[in-house]
Amino acid sequence: MISIRTATISDLPRLLDFEQDLITAERPFEPTFKKGTIHYYDIEAMIHAVEVLVLVAEEAGELIASGYARIADFKNYYKYDKFAYLGFMYTVPESRGKGVNKMIMEALLSWCKERGMEEVRLDVFAENAGAIRAYEKVGFKQHLIKMRRSL
Repeated sequence: MISIRTATISDLPRLLDFEQDLITAERPFEPTFKKGTIHYYDIEAMIHAVEVLVLVAEEAGELIASGYARIADFKNYYKYDKFAYLGFMYTVPESRGKGVNKMIMEALLSWCKERGMEEVRLDVFAENAGAIRAYEKVGFKQHLIKMRRSL
């Protein structure tokens, strides 16, 4: 049975592994990443933050997935003052296809609604078709394309 719960500081070692697995999976989509170990998040600070919810999925006593929601301020030209940003969506390969990501997303979206959020955003690499499909399954729509060019 898979359960979703709030991450604790004792989960940190495994979450740091998830972060590196996520970065490894995304490296092919981002040619400007530095070589070697990099970090996307300060996971320990996120676990302690009031405006952030870090969730994990657990099965048979093992962590199998993660995700977070963070309340953030919109720029002053948007109609909403705040929005929720989702990230750190990772599921171990052997647990993919079981709906784990959807379970985490639904729990995060519920937390966002409880806090009065009317807008939720996330970033996904344009070439990451699998992730895009997963997000579309829970109601996200493609919105903005970021472009880059090396000189």
